[in-house]
Amino acid sequence: MSRRLFIALLGLSLALFLTPQITLAQENHVAEAVKHTKEAIEHGKMGHADVLTTHAEAALTHAEAAEKQKANPHVEQGITHLKQAISEGKKGDAKAATTHAEAALQHLEMAEK
Repeated sequence: MSRRLFIALLGLSLALFLTPQITLAQENHVAEAVKHTKEAIEHGKMGHADVLTTHAEAALTHAEAAEKQKANPHVEQGITHLKQAISEGKKGDAKAATTHAEAALQHLEMAEK
């Protein structure tokens, strides 16, 4: 009987240990998206459309992962603006890409709160 109780308690403690990790993972994705978006903006202001695109793509990957874990309208809007920033960055228009990245950053920062 004690063996069953031990296994049950072990399973319960494992489940309780892993549950908060799901929430932390979502927060980390949004935080990573914010970090990469800030770097994209920084490079966009320097006129580096190619580097802006690279960081915006990394931010988009994290934002989409966060959206998959838990839907959030701010993350959704951030994704839309990141896609537009990437599109403009690929065209070589750093100014327009930076504008979209800044809009994405506002939405992603709201999602962090």
